[in-house]
Amino acid sequence: MDIQVAFSGQGNVMTDEKKDDRPVYQAACHCGTVRFELRLTDGLRTARRCNCSLCRMRGAVAVSANLGDITVTQGEEALTLYQFHTREAKHYFCSRCGIYTFHQRRSAPDQYGVNVACIEGMSPFDFADVPVSEGRIHPKDRVDGGVGVAGWLRYEGNPEWGQG
Repeated sequence: MDIQVAFSGQGNVMTDEKKDDRPVYQAACHCGTVRFELRLTDGLRTARRCNCSLCRMRGAVAVSANLGDITVTQGEEALTLYQFHTREAKHYFCSRCGIYTFHQRRSAPDQYGVNVACIEGMSPFDFADVPVSEGRIHPKDRVDGGVGVAGWLRYEGNPEWGQG
């Protein structure tokens, strides 16, 4: 499999001569077979959805991590690669539980989009407003090349439901 993340046997690529103050997050698929740790490029400010054919169906909120900022610590062999259309983006899923974990982005090939729901202590429902990128006509295929926001996904908890 041509995956460009570090695996625990390769050492930790997240250490270099420069001090990196970004927090390291722990993440896993639903069944726990695939586990990884990551640093985000710009914290949670990169949270987004997309309305392309795949993202509409998988429904995940994603945040960005640079290619060298994800280390798979367990379950590399359980990751399944899915590609479609131009086959530029590489979408990885757990072959046991089917959860989308991360994908190498077509619009920013030096980054991964990471499923927020896989990150310990986070939920897509933590975000009141999430921009939805226009993915039906991919930014790389647009004449102006710009990234358009198709709209916003909004979440408002029901106050009658309570906190539990």
